[in-house]
Amino acid sequence: MYKKLSFLRKRADLATEDFIDYYENHHVPLILSLAPRPDVYKRHYVVRGDSLNIREDEIDFDVMTEIAFPDRAAFDAWLAALATAGTLVPDDEARFLDRSYLRSFANDERVTVDNSRP
Repeated sequence: MYKKLSFLRKRADLATEDFIDYYENHHVPLILSLAPRPDVYKRHYVVRGDSLNIREDEIDFDVMTEIAFPDRAAFDAWLAALATAGTLVPDDEARFLDRSYLRSFANDERVTVDNSRP
């Protein structure tokens, strides 16, 4: 499986709730309408003020997006499908993301325990 993790930051003028609402109810449906569905498409939002956060003041992103495909070729085909939409995706991202901040990487996942999988 080819998996990509992206760390994204909300626009400074948006409240966290508004950021999450826009991402979940506008951006995700847009992405799913433009390209084949990935095997995994998850958003992990940072919960600020949680007593278990370590060095929270150094957490400089608001959401980690996880996306996975069977292989790199499927991921590349997905990107190509999104590219056919022209500026639609970046224009939408500008409505809720700080597009000057993006950290993204492919990863080699190793799972020790995952009781959520059948």
